[in-house]
Amino acid sequence: MKTTTKTWLVLGLSVGVLLIVMLLSLRFGADQVRTATVWQALTASKTTTLNQQIIRHIRVPRVLGAALIGAALAGSGALMQAVTRNPLADSGLLGINAGAGLMLTLCLAFWPHLSTLQTTGWAVVGTAVSAGLIFMISTARHVQLDPTILVLAGIAISSLLTAISEGLALVLQLKQDLAFWYFGGLGAVSWSQLNLLGPGLVVGLLLTLLLAPQLNLAYLTDDNAQSLGKSLPLLRGLALVCAVILSGISVALVGTISFVGLMIPHMSRWLVGASYRYSMPLTLILGATLTVGADLIARLVNPPHETPFGIIISLIGVPCFIYLARKESTTA
Repeated sequence: MKTTTKTWLVLGLSVGVLLIVMLLSLRFGADQVRTATVWQALTASKTTTLNQQIIRHIRVPRVLGAALIGAALAGSGALMQAVTRNPLADSGLLGINAGAGLMLTLCLAFWPHLSTLQTTGWAVVGTAVSAGLIFMISTARHVQLDPTILVLAGIAISSLLTAISEGLALVLQLKQDLAFWYFGGLGAVSWSQLNLLGPGLVVGLLLTLLLAPQLNLAYLTDDNAQSLGKSLPLLRGLALVCAVILSGISVALVGTISFVGLMIPHMSRWLVGASYRYSMPLTLILGATLTVGADLIARLVNPPHETPFGIIISLIGVPCFIYLARKESTTA
């Protein structure tokens, strides 16, 4: 089978699996509904039953939000891995998400009346500041990024910012309010939030797809890239901006979720090869599938209560991280 044929087949099957998981997520929850009811809720001009209203006004925005956030986190991880040349890079593991978490804590503590859009803007600022600090530390004595120092800097910055966030939450009695962001959850995602923040995620994802064909150049040296007429600093800067936007908005919506951006890019490269032209679209699809599926499992584990879906993803992600870390240490 030709490589391109296999790639398109994998992409097509992945889209099919995503649609099936989304349908299951619309059907199952605190109450199980029939597929016909889901179809009527999606196509009818006006909802007539309680189940149809639940599907249209609660489950549909939740599923769409999960898909967008999963794609955003996976795409952000792939961008970070390309920019840093570090296969273990992920916005959560590198501590970038901790900056958004700190800004959300500050907003909740001192400016509780800020709008959703304003709070999200500050979360993106926190993500950018955290990323800037980590990259400054990683390149302090080196011309190029050192993957080992990058990870250590990420752990240090993440620990510092998380400690500040938890200290403020403890002193100001915000623990209960911030529990949602600590564990990650989609229960609060609504149409109003998607209307405000969804366009930002969509734009970030489109920019990620536009950058994807050029990301393979990130593994070249600056001199080799210049000989091809390409500017690596510009490419890395654009990729980092996209990663920051996607991570910041995602954290504002569902909290600090790790491992999606670590696992999914590796899975995509294993399925369709290392070229970002093909692996990036698959990364976004698989990321959406993972988060929608994890949210579905979180709702079914202990009904009618919800398990934070960040816990489900961590249970999957930690073994994957250990495996990848051992694999990298073996090949190094």
